[in-house]
Parts: sequence; structure tokens; C-alpha cells
Amino acid sequence: MGFIMDGLDAEDYDRTYNDRDLLRRILSYFRPKLGPMLLVAGMIVLLSASQAAVPAIGSLAVDAIADGTIGAAGPALVAAILGTGVLSWVFNYLRQKHSAQVTGDVVLQLREDAFDAVLARDLSFYDETPSGRIVSRVTSDTDDFATVSTLTMDLISQVLMVGFVTVLLFVRSAQLALMTLLVVPVVVGLALLFRRMARISTRRAQRSLSRVNANLQETMGGIAVAKNFRQERQVYDEFRPINQQSYQVTLRQGFVFSTIFPVLFTVAGLATVALVQLGGARVLAGGLTAGEWYLFLQSVALFWFPLTSIAAFWSQFQQGLSASERVFALIDAPPRVVQTDARPVGKPAGRIEFRGVTFGYDPASPVLRDFDLTIAAGETVALVGHTGAGKSTLSKLITRFYEFQEGSLLIDGQDIRSLELGAYRRQIGAVPQAPFLFSGTVTDNIRYPRPEASDEEVQRAAAAVGGGDWIDALPNGLLTDVGEHGRALSMGQRQLVALARLLIQDPAIVVLDEATASVDPLTEAQIQEGLDAVLAGRTSIVIAHRLSTIEHVDRIIVLDHGRIVEEGDHATLLAKGGRYCEVYNTYFRHQSPNYRAGAGFVAVGQG
Repeated sequence: MGFIMDGLDAEDYDRTYNDRDLLRRILSYFRPKLGPMLLVAGMIVLLSASQAAVPAIGSLAVDAIADGTIGAAGPALVAAILGTGVLSWVFNYLRQKHSAQVTGDVVLQLREDAFDAVLARDLSFYDETPSGRIVSRVTSDTDDFATVSTLTMDLISQVLMVGFVTVLLFVRSAQLALMTLLVVPVVVGLALLFRRMARISTRRAQRSLSRVNANLQETMGGIAVAKNFRQERQVYDEFRPINQQSYQVTLRQGFVFSTIFPVLFTVAGLATVALVQLGGARVLAGGLTAGEWYLFLQSVALFWFPLTSIAAFWSQFQQGLSASERVFALIDAPPRVVQTDARPVGKPAGRIEFRGVTFGYDPASPVLRDFDLTIAAGETVALVGHTGAGKSTLSKLITRFYEFQEGSLLIDGQDIRSLELGAYRRQIGAVPQAPFLFSGTVTDNIRYPRPEASDEEVQRAAAAVGGGDWIDALPNGLLTDVGEHGRALSMGQRQLVALARLLIQDPAIVVLDEATASVDPLTEAQIQEGLDAVLAGRTSIVIAHRLSTIEHVDRIIVLDHGRIVEEGDHATLLAKGGRYCEVYNTYFRHQSPNYRAGAGFVAVGQG
């Protein structure tokens, strides 16, 4: 049991909604479709009436046979039955057609809202939540939500059918009708019992499916690594228990749903036996005609099916409610990055000030504590330090991807939290160490920040990076397809595309996670030329991995566990022989032309 439920806990942003709140939220999506819904409701009424009319016509036929008048009434009765059947088919067709249209429109809107919520989530949300689980909510759960609308239409139809048939039952025999209704509380009680079981099993099934999706997403993303190390068997062995868990949980869900109908039909069958016995006795006693008894039995059959369907509906409905609960939780997840105002940004000069900033990915374990730093407008600053020193953290705060807990971060003297976030981020250009490219051509990716940019602007931006020589190496120039995630290009070519994309954006502040860290010397030289164009006249924060970058920056900031331990230019800090010298000897000295393997640490003050 423990194995089956392992890993099926709720996400941090999950919440529990009661059925009333969920139904109110669901109805808000159907409200704009009131016209088609009324048409569907009308078709349901007509369909229910036409179906309820069939046993009434059959009753007349039975009485006509008993009276010996079937010869005269036969053609009319046959025509009435055929006509009722045709009308039922037409009403049902119109109901299904418009129901499908309404359901499709509602699911479309819900999926758009969910996707919009995904785009609005902070970067920390993606750091903490596997992407496969997010995909599962936007795709699978919105599809399951469609069952809510389908079942709702069916419920309305069944309720109307029960209403029409109940009237027929009381018209024919109030005593037998009352006996029939005595079974209703039993059926309702069983339905409520199954309802809770279905809600729990469905929620677990959906969580297990999201685990499968998350594992598949991760596997596809790292398939090259798995194949490189010949770890396909390990990947399969990791997937198998997750898939087995999903199988077991889904099997339990299927057991719950497959149990409810047999139980309800057993109760209905026992009630029907009792009614046949009592009704037959009344026919023999002369209290009912054969036609009335036939009508009653046919009506009871029509009564049981919608009644048991309504009872089962609450269990089946839980799948849609559970799915909608997961989607609404995604939509309602509160943002962590919260703006206090939406002041216009314009074109900032780019002065950056950290004042007493305290931040931790886990607030209980701060990475920065009471941190102060000022970067002048137009200054290029390199951040260096050992892994975990806080270099990337500073860049994530400047780009406003994370919310700091204390202090203030100012841009040109304005609190970053008071600026219009979209406009501010358009003035921040970030290039990660492994840039992401979208499917499409090189031109599409360079134009990405400004879709309205002309082909000439794209060409100029590409030519400004590395002199444009790299374009000639592309099979189709700027029209070369980059493939999924840019895999058709080398890492160096992706970096060059990312730098050209930055030039098109024309930001005031550049955050650069060293673009030359994973490329060959020739590409490094091309990228270095591109960096000169990108950094010129802009405030730049560089997370440095290459000596060629830090040697030419205006200031080097040496970080250690979230604190500034040294700052200055390359020559001054190296001559000082402090923490920078230690970092230099660890990470950068082998890049120096004076480096000799096996010579030990470079002497203080030497390059």
C-alpha cells in the first residue's frame, strides 16, 4: 500500500475546493454559452418527453390487443411509435451536436486560461515543479474536465426523464409509485458512499499519471546523456515502478467505477421483482388492466436506469471535479514575485543598487544576508567565486525572477518592485551558458524579442556578432532550421544566435552567464567580438568563467557564501594576493598564455 501511494502527495500550490465552489467555478465557464445551452436544454426536454411517450403508446397497444381493437388502431399505433423514435433520434442528434460544441469551447477556454497561468508563474515555480506534471494539468486534466460538461448534460436529461416517468407512475398507480420511490433513499445513500471513494481514487490516478508524464519529459530531455553512458536499462528500471504505480492506482480507480453500477442494478432488480409481484396481484384482482401493468413495468424500467445513472453520476463526476480542481489550483497559484506598483520604465540608465538584501530559495537558509552592492550605469562587472557563492542568485534577482525577503533593489533609484514588470524585463537582456532556441529558423530566433523587426535589422544584428563570418557556416544561412531546442546547431552557434537576439532586443542591462564557457577557441574569438558589441554602453553583469572576459571588465566582484570579500580590477586584485588570487589559481590560471602544466600555483602578481 505504501509503494502504491508513494510520490502521490499534492504539489505545494495545490488546494482543496469543495464541490459547491468547484461547480460555481465550472458554471462561470458555461455562462457565456447560455444560448446554445438553452437550445440543448430544450432538446433534452423534448428527448425525455419522446422517450417517456414510448411506454404510454405501448400500453395503448396492449389494451387494444386485450380489447380486440388492435386491427383498427394498429397502423396508428405503429406510426406513433415510429414517429416517436424518429423524433427521439433528431432531438438526441441536436443535443449531442450542440453539447459537443459547448464542451469544446469551454475546454478551449479553460486550456487557454491554464496556459496563460503557466506563462505567468515565476521562475521559482518551474525550479520546484517538474515540467511533465505541469503539462499533465494543461493537457490531460483539461480533457478530463470535459467529462463534467458531458455528464452535466446527461444528468439534466436523466433528471427530466425521472420526472416524466414519475408522473406516469402516479397516474397509473399511486400505491405502486410510492413503493417504487421507497428505493430512492437507498440508491442515493449508495451513490454518496461511492462518491467519496471515487474522488479519492481519481485524484490519486491523476497524480500518478502526472508522475509518468514528468518521468517521460525528463527522459526525453536527457536521452542523449543516457545513450552516451549506455544507461538505457537504468532509465527503463526507473520508469517501470512509476508506470507500475500508475497501473495499480488506475486499476483501483477502475474497480471503484466498475462496482457502482452492479450494486445499484442489484438494488433496482430486487425492487423490480417486488413490484412485479405486487402489480401482478393487482391485475389478477382487477385493480389494473394488462395495458396499465405493462405501462407501469416499462415505466419502472425507464425509471431505474436514469435513477441509477444519476446516482452513479456523482461518482463519475468526481473525475471531472478532481481534474478541474487540479487545473484551478494551477490557475490560482499565488505569485511569489509581487509588484507594489506599475510605474513606467522607459529606457533606464542602468544604475543598480542592492540595499540590505536578504534572500534564500528556502527563506530559512538565506543565500544573501544584508547584501549591499552598487553598479554604476554603463559599468561592466564580473562576478567570480566558488560554486554556491551567490553569483547566479544576484542575476536572478536583477532579472526579477525571484522575490527577495528583505531589503530593496533599486534601478536608477526606483524600487524594482514598483516598476511595470513586463516593461522592466524588456530592458533586461539575459544570455545563459546554454541558451535555448525555439523551433524555427535562425532568423525567427534572432527576431524573437521583437517580432516586428525587419529582415534587414536581423541581418545587421547577426553581422555585428563575430563579424558575421559564422553565418556562412550555416547550411542555409539565416534561414537554417535550428531544430528542436536548437540541436541542429553547435553550442557555439547557439551562443552567437543568442547574442544577435540580444542586439535586436537592445536592452539597457545585460546579464551574461559566460557565453564562451563551452566553445572552441575560434568560436570563443567570434563570441568575444560579439560581446564587445553587446556590452557597449550597457550596464553588464557577467558571471565569469573565462580569463578573457574578466581581464577587461571595469570591476570584479569576488563573492563567498553570499558576501563580497573583494572587489577591484584584475591586475589590482591579483597583486593583492587575497581571495581573488585563490579563485584565479583555481579556475582561470590554466587559461593564461604563461601557464605551464605542473608548475603549481601561479606566483602572486603574475598573469
